[in-house]
Amino acid sequence: MKITAIKEETVSIASSIKNAYINFSKMTASVLALETDVIRDGRPVVGYGFNSNGRYAQGALLRERFIPRLMEADSASLLDERASNLDPFKIWDVVMTNEKPGGHGERSVAVAVLDMAVWDAVAKIAGEPLSHLLARRFGGGTPQGKVFVYAAGGYYYPDKGLDELRREMAVYLDQGYDVVKMKIGAESLENDMARIEAILKLIVERTGTSTPGKHLAVDANGRFDLPTALAYAKALEPLGLFWYEEAGDPLDYALQAELARNYQAPLATGENLFSHQDTANLLRYGGMRPQMDYLQMDPALSYGLVEYLRTLSVLKAHGWSPRRCIPHGGHQFALNIAAGLGLGGNESYPGIFQPFGGFADTTPIQGGYVEPTQCPGIGFEEKSKLMELFRKLFG
Repeated sequence: MKITAIKEETVSIASSIKNAYINFSKMTASVLALETDVIRDGRPVVGYGFNSNGRYAQGALLRERFIPRLMEADSASLLDERASNLDPFKIWDVVMTNEKPGGHGERSVAVAVLDMAVWDAVAKIAGEPLSHLLARRFGGGTPQGKVFVYAAGGYYYPDKGLDELRREMAVYLDQGYDVVKMKIGAESLENDMARIEAILKLIVERTGTSTPGKHLAVDANGRFDLPTALAYAKALEPLGLFWYEEAGDPLDYALQAELARNYQAPLATGENLFSHQDTANLLRYGGMRPQMDYLQMDPALSYGLVEYLRTLSVLKAHGWSPRRCIPHGGHQFALNIAAGLGLGGNESYPGIFQPFGGFADTTPIQGGYVEPTQCPGIGFEEKSKLMELFRKLFG
């Protein structure tokens, strides 16, 4: 058993949308195919990987360092103890050979792309969905039959007013999502509050709820300094929102801690932390509250699932439940991890960052939950537009 080829391509996910910090007009992603000599259903097993939105393609790092290291390794050294499958942990160690500690920002994304493809191949070789494999090896034995998901959108579009924002969010609610998320921070507090109030009113109209804030999250994408973060907190707290996300720079733990002292409602952060060490520092110094707040580390940006398992160990040591984890990214990889490891949910991008965002074509969102695919591997084969891209790039 061996890896026979690894192919990487850079693709565009360019869009006119923007958040409080960046626009996506020139955004790219790395897409990777890891081919093996294992035959299933008459075809070689291929594992696929890509990086989440918000970070650019990492083709140079993959082609110059990480793919050559893996292809040069002795094939037997990459197998599990029974030599019956690839070993993601041994592969991770090979890929990270001769890399200094720290410097996680770009390298972590490149390794995550490769790691995703490895786990896809491992589960396909095992003949089971990744969620089942993870539950059996690292979870409670049985994966979650359904996973909470929320619809991420509400970006700032050119010339998009409140009516267009309401229409977008209405689509998500009609699709079966119970919680929606919108961006804040690119306009004034006054304008953002008007946008928020418009969506809260829509939620009442669509659901009849008396607590619409529980169905809405907001995301500042790290835009605010401390005074601005606190000004928004004062305005947002009476609304009872699902969460207030990433108010300040992701590594400004002092800001996060001060915000937590002054905001008595759920906070969320972590999507731009790329190692278990960063997560440990957030929990030590960021004032995060394990019974209230949410952690959003994204395995497709932070060295992959191998590192995410280390991150979950850090959480356990600090008294956090995996149920407080709702990964960023909106992709099937994180959905399998959430189902297999008992996380609290997963992000979803039902209308943007296609074909990477969203889940299997045949799996509807019902009451804010989605059922993971039963397809061997991560389940990309049940997402037709994504498979069209993979076949176009890799054959």
